Amino acid sequence: MRIKDHYQYTDEEFERQFESFKLKPGLFSHEAHLRLAYLHIRKYGREQAEINMCDQIKGYAESLGVFDKFNKTVTIASVKAMDHFMQKATSADFPGLMREFPRLLTNFKDLLAQHYGFNVFADKRAKAEYVEPDLLPF
Repeated sequence: MRIKDHYQYTDEEFERQFESFKLKPGLFSHEAHLRLAYLHIRKYGREQAEINMCDQIKGYAESLGVFDKFNKTVTIASVKAMDHFMQKATSADFPGLMREFPRLLTNFKDLLAQHYGFNVFADKRAKAEYVEPDLLPF
């Protein structure tokens, strides 16, 4: 077990820590973001996962006093991408999915660049509202 990261928590504990805004900020890495999306999709389905993730990530950022980091488009796109790979996966759990599709961890920006012809991470409109892909739909 990696003590300094989100794997110190079971799936249920991790979800609960994040939902209650108690997860230490240093533990909410890109991988933790994907894990949360994975857990929510499995538990609630993709559409509800999109709502949950937006509400929780925005609330989490605001609880830390960070009001400019939340990006609605990136959050929803990450859920859509995770759902896509989950449907293709033969893995039975999140670590297996990451081994099966490592580019989710290593090339996520490139994955989104296949869908968006602009920098979705910096775009003000994309931060405030969900922007549909202009290149390739999910």
